[in-house]
Amino acid sequence: MVSLDDILAARDRIEGQVLDTPVAGSANLSALAGGPVWLKCEHRQTTGAFKLRGATNAVARLGDVAGVTTASTGNHGRALAHAARALGLPAIICMSRLVPANKLAAIRDLGAEARIVGESQDDAFEEARRLQRDEGFALIPPFDHPDVIAGQGTLGLEILDQVPDAAAIAVPLSGGGLLAGVAAAAKARRPDICIIGISMERGAAMAASLAAGEPVEVTELPTLADSLGGGIGMGNRLTFPMVRDLMDDLILLTEDEIAAGLRHLAGEGHVVEGAAAVGAGAILAGKLRSDGPLVLILSGGNIDPALHASLLETT
Repeated sequence: MVSLDDILAARDRIEGQVLDTPVAGSANLSALAGGPVWLKCEHRQTTGAFKLRGATNAVARLGDVAGVTTASTGNHGRALAHAARALGLPAIICMSRLVPANKLAAIRDLGAEARIVGESQDDAFEEARRLQRDEGFALIPPFDHPDVIAGQGTLGLEILDQVPDAAAIAVPLSGGGLLAGVAAAAKARRPDICIIGISMERGAAMAASLAAGEPVEVTELPTLADSLGGGIGMGNRLTFPMVRDLMDDLILLTEDEIAAGLRHLAGEGHVVEGAAAVGAGAILAGKLRSDGPLVLILSGGNIDPALHASLLETT
């Protein structure tokens, strides 16, 4: 498992390459949640999402490789492309046809190849594994990798530096790299802190795997929280047991609840993607409350502008 020492080393390794993102209070959400609510603004990260932390840490640990590759729903691919360009490494990002066009364009703008493969992240992973096996590329998975988890864990350290009395942290949950890292960091410092995972009802692979007691395959479905799509990997070694052991509660949201969270955050000046809106959506739906300071991680802001505008027009 990933330790606090691993996360502290990652923080030193990526210093100066990622932003320390701000926190902002939300009076409206605080009133609804029953306690102070803080928004951790990771959507203001350099590549628009938290994924830059893990990708930068993982790439910094590489030796001599032909290039880097991964399978991604968008944000990890963009982060890996950014980290690879900084070191002059070729990058091929494998993605399914469900990845939004704006995320493909952002990856290509960084000089990486965005390779579309199949109908799911699992299909994309097969091509990434082929690149690793046949062409000498280093495969940096989006979540189930110790260096990626440690990099994401730096966000947990930052949160406790900024909100030292936090009672709970609400974390968007997909493959579990963010939750595993944040929980490992936060609980090492504050064992009593509550870690709440939030995902969508449509195709939440980690939720289905936890219910089954082991990694399971799910059908990947279109969702506003597209960054939370994809499987966790049938051979998952790290994030499944870490999420199982470190997460205190799990909340699933409907598409309407995610949209409501996104609209509310836009009204507070935060343009975020659906995955980043799940914490606010859970509060608005009456599914998330806190007796003490609650931190919502706004995990990314890489939403298609046309989609965002259409959601704001919908009541």
